[in-house]
Amino acid sequence: MARDTLELMDAWGPEKVVCVSDRRTGMRGVLVIDNTARGMGKGGTRMSPDLDVEEVARLARTMTWKWAACDLFHGGAKAGILGDPTAPGKEGVLRAFARALANEVPGEYVFGLDMGLSEEDAAVFVDELRDRGVAVGLPASLGGLPYDRLGLTGFGVAEAVDAAARELDLPLHGARVTVQGFGAVGQAVAERLVALGAVVVAVSTARGSVTDPDGLDIARLVAARDAYGEDCVLHCGGGTDTETALTADCDIMVPAAREDLIGEEVATRTTARLVVEAANLPTTPAAKRVLFERGVMVVPDFIANAGGIVAAAHSMEARRSPFTVDPGTVREMISERMRANTAQVVRESLTRALAPHDTARALAEERVRAAMRARGQCPDR
Repeated sequence: MARDTLELMDAWGPEKVVCVSDRRTGMRGVLVIDNTARGMGKGGTRMSPDLDVEEVARLARTMTWKWAACDLFHGGAKAGILGDPTAPGKEGVLRAFARALANEVPGEYVFGLDMGLSEEDAAVFVDELRDRGVAVGLPASLGGLPYDRLGLTGFGVAEAVDAAARELDLPLHGARVTVQGFGAVGQAVAERLVALGAVVVAVSTARGSVTDPDGLDIARLVAARDAYGEDCVLHCGGGTDTETALTADCDIMVPAAREDLIGEEVATRTTARLVVEAANLPTTPAAKRVLFERGVMVVPDFIANAGGIVAAAHSMEARRSPFTVDPGTVREMISERMRANTAQVVRESLTRALAPHDTARALAEERVRAAMRARGQCPDR
């Protein structure tokens, strides 16, 4: 890990950091429960070959702000497994991870979907712990709301794009958009924005990029993704440069891949007037400062991609119910909350001449602080 675990702790959390391992499968993982003042810890579960404790702790803190900013009563948490999600033996690793966290799950944390995990993986957690209540994001055959397949997080990001563009008097119809990352979220963003009249001019994946100043054929790209995964861009006439979506001429940029990929160079070069963070933590602190100084509006990740937690909140409520969740109801709430929250943050940022991340963070912090005071957790109660 990059820092001693104790150094990660501040007045907000984490409240608990649980590191686990299994000799037989080689599983190594961590659960970080950040702040539960507003409710039990909830956040996605990821698997990646370069994961560390600090990364998971940062993401857990983002979940604390995300739940509070969306005014939903859960606390921030995140879990992660160190490993290649495409390697053989994944199921054994997942089962070992679930067993190792049986003391915390589902009483203090519920598994969810994040990078490297699928609906089928959520089903493995349920099977291993013999409890439908240990995971959300389950396949429909297990009564779950498959929000990745339904594109609910990406749908919410697109609603945030539209709401922010309206506040900036930036017409979305005909606006040039670049999307970095074309997984479940990036695909859903692109599809929804095209439906709203935008023109997606560049898409990149970990394998390369494809561009067209007149607008990409997103339906063709989606079909190629279904067939070839991240190589879809190469099969649609693209090349191996993975940075194109961060540097292409555009009006709106949507980073939907990994954290810390927008640095100072990209922030200085981009022509975008609006950046909407579909990924968690995609913009470095230094890049945020550059973008703010240049007058580029950045809708923070914990505002922009909160559509997924609205879906997760519905799924949490229905984990042990015999009734399924209506996706239409969830979409309506996502649209309503994403548009209202985004518009509020953009307006206050412009009115107060304050960076949008600071504006949104202040709102979330006050809600968490109020809950901590009510519980007697603050010295200034």
